[in-house]
Amino acid sequence: MRDRAGLATIAANLRRAGRTLVFTNGCFDLLHVGHVRYLQAARALGGVLIVGVNTDASVRRLKGPGRPILPLEERAEILAALACVDYVTFFDEPTPAELLAAIQPQIHVKGGDYREDELPEAPVVRAYGGQVVILPFVAGHSTTQIVARLREGVAE
Repeated sequence: MRDRAGLATIAANLRRAGRTLVFTNGCFDLLHVGHVRYLQAARALGGVLIVGVNTDASVRRLKGPGRPILPLEERAEILAALACVDYVTFFDEPTPAELLAAIQPQIHVKGGDYREDELPEAPVVRAYGGQVVILPFVAGHSTTQIVARLREGVAE
């Protein structure tokens, strides 16, 4: 897992070398097939995929008590083990705007459950010349749904 300053240096070097940087972010609590398909599609947009992961405190603020299920270090390790993921970093802020400003990927990707005009970080991406891409949502796959099924005792 890379810190922001180290990753910003790596990102600048990769851009100078002509590599296309793709960034996405999320909680990634209980990695599932929807995450994997989404990350593979994001990676297909460029040569290097950087994933920003919400800290544990950030996940609790977003998802409520009892989350995350897995701690940041484990979520990051699982993501880093995926062939489609090149770098993993973390952020504690409400949005990844500061992280995006630091690493300046050419493409910022979000899932289809978002709209570009709803993303507070979109103006930051556009300000440095980047592009926001919304990928189709993988319906029927979410950590929240999995947790709800487990609580109900349904393991489908």
